[in-house]
Amino acid sequence: MNRRSRPLLIVITGPTASGKTSLAIDVARRLGCEIISADSRQLFRDIPIGTATPTPDELAAVPHHFVATLDLDDYYSAARFETDSLALLPDIFERSGGYAVVCGGSMMYVDALVNGIDSMPTITDDVRSKVSRLAAEQGIEGLLALLEITDPDYYEIVDRSNTKRVIHALEISMQAGVPYSSLRTGSKAERPFDIMKFAIDMPREMLFDRINRRVDAMIAGGLVEEARHVFDRRTLNSLNTVGYKEIFAYFDGTMDFYTAVARIKKNTRVYAKKQLTWLKRDNSVIWLPAPASADDVISAIQ
Repeated sequence: MNRRSRPLLIVITGPTASGKTSLAIDVARRLGCEIISADSRQLFRDIPIGTATPTPDELAAVPHHFVATLDLDDYYSAARFETDSLALLPDIFERSGGYAVVCGGSMMYVDALVNGIDSMPTITDDVRSKVSRLAAEQGIEGLLALLEITDPDYYEIVDRSNTKRVIHALEISMQAGVPYSSLRTGSKAERPFDIMKFAIDMPREMLFDRINRRVDAMIAGGLVEEARHVFDRRTLNSLNTVGYKEIFAYFDGTMDFYTAVARIKKNTRVYAKKQLTWLKRDNSVIWLPAPASADDVISAIQ
């Protein structure tokens, strides 16, 4: 394709198990460009099965960035993803004739790159350890009690079942010395490239069936063994995710194996619903009916 007057960032997102990876690879191959992964768990090494990391053949088909680049105990965030991606994109656009593909379902990562993220302080190890200890000792109830004191405005709107969000708000508030909510401007950043965002629209029954079959495939592919390999590191944030938490409960004896597998399926379906809720609020998303093809994307960007 001819080089555009402005580079184009093609975002392919959607709920888990909707076919994002294969579509992104097909589009990138057609355009001769590279893929930036916007998946907050595929960043980490040693857990490819539970995170549905692209296979070696898929990774070989198209250059990928931010896949299996971090150790499990490394810290990463949406803000770092924004910074690192913006640093990479000029060279990717130059190599790829003005195109780049972003693929992933971590909505905060996608939003950080597309819309920008408010400037936040870097969290020190000391602050992170204090919040981590509170979480371990008092659970979500203790975290919420502290958040109500430190940032009552954000306490009123936060998803109180989302431990990760609560921890993030507490860390920022403690590090900055001011409420997290006071640092959130909500302004949209200007980007030196155009953006088109696509998501795969799939009937709910089909999506849930794909999720259930994917979990079965993960179990058959060695998820239990993979989880056992990292079990001694189970308290790391990188492992605080669907799939590993349920298998860890099975190892602990607090859940039998069949219940653990059923819970993985259920919790993955719940996560997919949350992804869809997030995306439905975004009027810039172009919904592609399943099964989506590279032709659908190529025709839309021309």
